[in-house]
Amino acid sequence: MIKIKSLVTLKYVALICIACIATATAASAATIDKVRVWPSPDNTRVVFDVSAETKFTYFTLYENGPKRIVIDFQNTRNTVDLNTVEANTLLLTKIRPSSPKAAGDYRVVLEVTKRVSPEIYTLAPNGPYGHRVVVDLPGESLEVAAEPQIIRTAERSENRPVVVVIDAGHGGQDPGSIGPAGTYEKIVTLAVAKRLAAKINADPNMEAVLTRRSDYSMSLGQRASAIRKARGDFFISIHADAFTSPQPRGASVWVLSRRRSETEYGRALEDKERLSEELYELEPTLHQNGNDPHLVRALLDMRRDDSMQDGSLAAEILLAELGRVTTLHRPKPQGASFAVLSNIGTPSVLVELGFISNPHKERLLKSAAHQEKLANALYSGLRTHFIRHPIDGTALANLKEQRHVVQRGESLSRLAERYNTTVDAIVRLNNLNNTRIRIGQELQIPTT
Repeated sequence: MIKIKSLVTLKYVALICIACIATATAASAATIDKVRVWPSPDNTRVVFDVSAETKFTYFTLYENGPKRIVIDFQNTRNTVDLNTVEANTLLLTKIRPSSPKAAGDYRVVLEVTKRVSPEIYTLAPNGPYGHRVVVDLPGESLEVAAEPQIIRTAERSENRPVVVVIDAGHGGQDPGSIGPAGTYEKIVTLAVAKRLAAKINADPNMEAVLTRRSDYSMSLGQRASAIRKARGDFFISIHADAFTSPQPRGASVWVLSRRRSETEYGRALEDKERLSEELYELEPTLHQNGNDPHLVRALLDMRRDDSMQDGSLAAEILLAELGRVTTLHRPKPQGASFAVLSNIGTPSVLVELGFISNPHKERLLKSAAHQEKLANALYSGLRTHFIRHPIDGTALANLKEQRHVVQRGESLSRLAERYNTTVDAIVRLNNLNNTRIRIGQELQIPTT
């Protein structure tokens, strides 16, 4: 009788141990908490957000049936309805579950349109993201507008439009700063960039080129390449600021610091391919003399100094325009070592539209009405800059400059009517603080 009781007791103890082990195993299993797909012009990225560091294996099936990439997540459970994940790119058509070989694993199948060599790796927690398993699929993934035609300096006609390259900061898996209500910087920057591009492209004397047209990642090298491909006359990178406390507010405009410029100057001299592009763009006839180090150094020196000066002049005008529609964090342009501004041959600025970390400014930044005001200010500032400091060969440089000396009895409204323009346009072009004018004052009249 004692032996039977002992056996029963041992049986219950064993069952309890097995249950504890099963519970511990389930508790230690990682979970897939979110699946994100980021298409870009030249690749698709799939990100699996997991609760803990996860091991995986994968293989491809390209011979029979749909082309597939099969990933086995070891000791992992899924909490995501894969049917709700948007996986509709030129490269990736579907993400679905399948039956794993090992108990406790989770199998995911990526259906693709062609053979690819996937890169699959893990990322440790960083910023707003936890542990991730990332799948990079190289290949065209988005239908995008044709790349801007590359026009060499010698081939450019007179009376051409000013080419402005607009860079919407961040994108794809890089959200940038995140506001208290969850607004992503990347969404705000793209919205304002598109509005600005539309205004510039509506101007017959200007042309806009966007570095990115939708929500995908771009490296600094790809952004710099966009400037060179478009033969941009000016580069503006759009961002939204953030701070650890919600108090700071206001817009600011930044230019490249001299220290960063010196670094990029040295890199350009060492990079033969880039140096060749820089020389050809500057003056085709000097391209043949690229082996003369003294000529190269002098040429790049002049170009760097001119572009930095032009960027600083534009920054002052842009700040004045932004000050008309929003508060300013800094009343003067600031210099910093921003890598995105380091294309040494192109005048460039970085605009911080405001602090997305400030709850009030966050609401404004995601407001279409405020985005429109910001885009208007940036467009007006750029156009004013190109009129005050014209670029040779552009239509704005060839416009006949009109100046008017104020006479007794004249007002801005009468001058606007006389010259077929607006009071606001005269105020902006002459950087006036108000509409009061004085006899003998010389005004520049906007040209159309």
